[in-house]
Amino acid sequence: MEAFLQSVVNSISYGLLLFLLSSGLTLIFSMMGVLNFAHASFYMVGAYLGFQLSRWIGFWPALVVAPLLVAVIGAVIERYGLRKVHKYGHVPELLFTFGLSYIIFEVIQIIWGRAAVPFPVPDELSGTLTLAGITLSKFRLFMMGVSLLMLAAIYLVLTRTRIGLVIQAALTHPDAVESLGHNVPRVLMLVFGGGSALAGLAGVIGGIAFVTEPAMAGAVGSIIFVVTVVGGMGSLGGAFIASLLIGFILTFAVQVDASLASMLGASTAGDGFLTALMALKVSQVAPVLPYLLLVLILIFRPKGLMGTREG
Repeated sequence: MEAFLQSVVNSISYGLLLFLLSSGLTLIFSMMGVLNFAHASFYMVGAYLGFQLSRWIGFWPALVVAPLLVAVIGAVIERYGLRKVHKYGHVPELLFTFGLSYIIFEVIQIIWGRAAVPFPVPDELSGTLTLAGITLSKFRLFMMGVSLLMLAAIYLVLTRTRIGLVIQAALTHPDAVESLGHNVPRVLMLVFGGGSALAGLAGVIGGIAFVTEPAMAGAVGSIIFVVTVVGGMGSLGGAFIASLLIGFILTFAVQVDASLASMLGASTAGDGFLTALMALKVSQVAPVLPYLLLVLILIFRPKGLMGTREG
């Protein structure tokens, strides 16, 4: 039972990290209609900046400063790059962000090298806590707390503040918002910077939880698009549900040692492709399951779980 509850906690913590990362992408798409292919690269930049700043000024200041720096980088890129190609449509936007991801990848390698950098858990968050007989990692609890805090903060900013109302109105009625004296391009720049900051915050935390290396963007780049599409393009609530769902799928599937045939009661006799496929263990096909879920969602519910736009 303890092992099961530990797996549940691991699923939730991983799912919440996915949400923290995908929420920025969802926010940018819902407010600007831009599908940012370089979003995972901002996650990587946040991890490396967090690593470097933690060596200079400590982890806690780095946890605040690194996402702010990523926000500035994102705002500058939107102002002087993405905004120039936005008027030409979605394809130039995709190509711009796709190329940007490669530029960031190369710059990271030039500055920090190709090997992984040591980004340890801070002393205050190392060790474990025992709650209700379950041993939990302090850092995983911290990761979950930050993700839930950001979820609450995003919701309150968008629904309970004046700037949130302006941001939402700028999406659907930009001319009316501009006629009221608001600078719509500046609002969109702030949205892009804010989404980048969320990716940077996820990078500081994820860089410690996993490995800080140049390949880390590629490791999560595809999965956050799965989360965004499964949850529904532009839906923060959908991204939250999809993140937790995929967190549970990946965490529990890798622990299942049974073959597909044994779970379905099928025979493994024969030499065909289907037979070989059925002989695979669930843990072996676990990395494919989120993409299978994506395919099923696109077939039966193209708008996603809670989306209003076609994926």
